[in-house]
Amino acid sequence: MSGRLHLVGGGWGGTGAPWRAFLEDARAAGGRDRPRIAVLAVRAGDEAEHAGRLVAALEAAGGVDPRVATARHGGRLDGGVLEEVDGVLVGGGLTPAYLDAVLPLRERIRALVDSGRPYAGFSAGSAIAARRALLGGWRHEGVPVVEEEAGEDVGELLVRDGLGLTPLTIDVHAAQWGTLARLVAAVGAGLVPEGVAIDEDTALLLGDGTGVAGVGNAWWVSPGDGAVLVRRETAA
Repeated sequence: MSGRLHLVGGGWGGTGAPWRAFLEDARAAGGRDRPRIAVLAVRAGDEAEHAGRLVAALEAAGGVDPRVATARHGGRLDGGVLEEVDGVLVGGGLTPAYLDAVLPLRERIRALVDSGRPYAGFSAGSAIAARRALLGGWRHEGVPVVEEEAGEDVGELLVRDGLGLTPLTIDVHAAQWGTLARLVAAVGAGLVPEGVAIDEDTALLLGDGTGVAGVGNAWWVSPGDGAVLVRRETAA
């Protein structure tokens, strides 16, 4: 049995529904009332603060026994926190830096998911879960497709191999940053096969019991006959 993916589009508001679903899966996987969760944060100096906010969100959603690993951009994460955990949460920040730091742990994370442990991503952590990860960029062939501020310090659209937990390419902060347009451009150009752009305070759940949790929308993007098709799925 594979663990479900809980891919959150970012945001610190909402109802906490995405985190509650993740913790429910972790409790079922590990058999603990306070599930043991590996929390990974990669930032440019505020990594401990960011990890603390993630842990606080989990605590508010029902309680957690955290195992935290942090790294600065260009640094390494301590993979020891992945031992005997009931789930994995990868935080948010600069998406290319997250992929660089988390990629060495890919096989260990995949083994956990394959054994039934859930994976949660928050913003960047959601984007890098994909087989073909859209890491950023605000132009395609020199033409703007999204605001430069949403480009993740990248110019042209950047796609690399991610953790391979889902064949869907994921973009985040969809309604808030306008990144649906970036994913539409990437699918339309054939850079990625298909994907989902996720609003803040909203989670796309993939696996046994696929759906959307939270307060926003998930925007499914797929190639059509000479066009790109977009379908909106609203959280229940």
